[in-house]
Amino acid sequence: MTHSMKRFSFQLIASGIAMASMLAPLQAQAFLGDDEARRAIIELRQRFEASEARQAKLAEEARSQGNTGQRSLLDLANQIEQLRSEVAHLRGQNEQLAREVSELQRKQKDVQSGLEERLKQVEPSTISLDGRDFTAAPAEQRDYEAAMAVLRRSEFPAAASAYASFLQRYPESGYTPSVLYWLGNAQYANRAYKEAIESHRRLISQFPGHQRVPEGMLALANSQVEMKDSKAARRTLEDLVKIHPGSEAASVARERLSRLR
Repeated sequence: MTHSMKRFSFQLIASGIAMASMLAPLQAQAFLGDDEARRAIIELRQRFEASEARQAKLAEEARSQGNTGQRSLLDLANQIEQLRSEVAHLRGQNEQLAREVSELQRKQKDVQSGLEERLKQVEPSTISLDGRDFTAAPAEQRDYEAAMAVLRRSEFPAAASAYASFLQRYPESGYTPSVLYWLGNAQYANRAYKEAIESHRRLISQFPGHQRVPEGMLALANSQVEMKDSKAARRTLEDLVKIHPGSEAASVARERLSRLR
């Protein structure tokens, strides 16, 4: 039972007691005159009617309070349901945002991977070749390896052409001394001795400290022998022994000097 209903019950009991108390004077007034009895009855009726009106008002207030409580509970239930709907909506939005973020991260990773791959295609990298370290663009690496592949197939004219094109395309390349050495060898194998002499002399003069110079000097002497220039060949071999005495090429040069006339 609610607090309002309890209060209403207490008020009804109190009204009953009041009515009983009003009946007692009425019995006593039976011995009074008619006028006094009539006034007493009228007064009692008025008090009774006022009591009934009060009870009716209290009952209406109780019903009103009960309806208000029900409406409050209904409003609260509606608010809870609305909050649940909003939470579900927000949860759905959060999941959608999470999927979108995941997709953006995947796309960003793909873009980054693609960018790194493109950078690899254009960014220079460190090359170690013939005792030297230098940087070279990917295109230089590809063209050098392509020329070497042609030489390994013993396609000497094509190899000589590939090396010559490389030197024109990359005049400042770190591959240049090695390219000059292999260009001279390809030309020698193709019996282009004059061109081979020029290539090996360029290697020796421009890159005197390069690892391939002793072998280049020995190859230069071979081309000079083929050109019937024994005097120049002897001078080249003697310079090789003098400048690079500890090299393997110098050992070969000493042997050839003993046979060269």
